[in-house]
Amino acid sequence: MRELILFGVLATTYLMVIAKRMPALIRGFRYQSFFLFLITLVAGYTEKQINLYFIALLILVLKVFIIPHVLNLIAKKISVEENLGLFVNAQLSLIVALALTYCSRVFSETLGFGMDYRLAAITVAFSVIFIGAFLMISRMKAFAQVTGLLVMENGIFLFASFVSGGMPFFVEIAVFLDVFVSVIIMGLFIYRVNKLFTHIDVNKLSRLKG
Repeated sequence: MRELILFGVLATTYLMVIAKRMPALIRGFRYQSFFLFLITLVAGYTEKQINLYFIALLILVLKVFIIPHVLNLIAKKISVEENLGLFVNAQLSLIVALALTYCSRVFSETLGFGMDYRLAAITVAFSVIFIGAFLMISRMKAFAQVTGLLVMENGIFLFASFVSGGMPFFVEIAVFLDVFVSVIIMGLFIYRVNKLFTHIDVNKLSRLKG
């Protein structure tokens, strides 16, 4: 069952890579976060740790419901164009994502995680981190780059939870609050940029030199 959930995390990451419109990208993040919620819930059940149930609840509330809702509200508020503006087209982006997954597998094996579920989990975690970074650099819209940063955070959370057997409870709470506050701040920043320059295309902003 856990392997299927990990596959769900990876599949939703690929969906975000091929997404051409903002609603699809936000939906992909919502689905990815839901699978992250399931992984944490199953971990809480198998390891008999009550704090993991609370973390799973936080993921469900913040990352599955509140953050995607906030992103959608900001997108509507600034009337952001749905087209993401791809530096790399969807087909090539998927090939890059598959290559990053392969590299993540090789890298995880060199770290000595064996050939069990732990290796699969670390591979998926690295894949999500690397693909999140790729989303940030291959999309023109600042809004999409914010989503890429959130994807990276999901990968970091997944990696930390399997390497350390779960981060300390209060550290996890602090991370969630930091992520939520960061979304609000970045949303306000994007709103301000859009108000000043009537767009959030970072490709156009790079021309403001001199």
